[in-house]
Amino acid sequence: MPTASPTPTGPLYRRVQAALTRKLAAGAWRPGEAIPSETVLAREFNVSIGTLRKAVDELAAGNILVRQQGRGTFVATHSEDRTLFHFFHIAQKSGSGARELPVHEFLSFREAKATAAEAAALGIGAGTPVLRMENALKLGGKPVIFDGIVVPSALFKGLTETVYRNRESTIYGLYQARFGINVIRISERLSAENASPAVAKLLEIPVLTPMLVAKRIAYTYNDTPVEYRVSWLDTREHEYLSDLWKGDIAG
Repeated sequence: MPTASPTPTGPLYRRVQAALTRKLAAGAWRPGEAIPSETVLAREFNVSIGTLRKAVDELAAGNILVRQQGRGTFVATHSEDRTLFHFFHIAQKSGSGARELPVHEFLSFREAKATAAEAAALGIGAGTPVLRMENALKLGGKPVIFDGIVVPSALFKGLTETVYRNRESTIYGLYQARFGINVIRISERLSAENASPAVAKLLEIPVLTPMLVAKRIAYTYNDTPVEYRVSWLDTREHEYLSDLWKGDIAG
């Protein structure tokens, strides 16, 4: 019988949580699939129901698992609603600050070599093969955001321009459904910069317009970086909104 002791120290429920995370990372349960019952898992890890439940609660609080009343606990999927609440933080300045999902306009897709900054963000060597995608994001019918996305080629074998352009859901949904890569958290750094001529042209704004720049690293299980994204936001009518409490309960 397997036991819940993958690490020598720490509370038992944390060790169970780590063991469950490793099983998720290994693909034991696919996105949208129900995990075994608490009784079955408690028996597998040789722990009490209370300890197992606390470990599952931690994963649910991190929006890695989703509890459904009367149905069980499921591996979270990247639905549009989840993407909106957890990963898209742009809202209108006026009114209630309501958020809407952006409409993506494809700009480019190409193979390249990682720059030093990209390599540092993704934990790979400089010059490692990567894929670059560029999009303009529209809100209210107007281009508001320019996105530059970089992912390691080794993690996304089979990702082509056709696959990318013809995805049926969000970009993170594509990562999950096609490549088994589940983005579970992001880290963002924000700064203020003036629009370059290239960005200004794409977003149809004057050169040197003040913009918000967000540099984002997306992580899968075990804090493994899978995507580096630099987003330029036209802040004349929109702003960055982080509502952690709502984000925590939205999943």
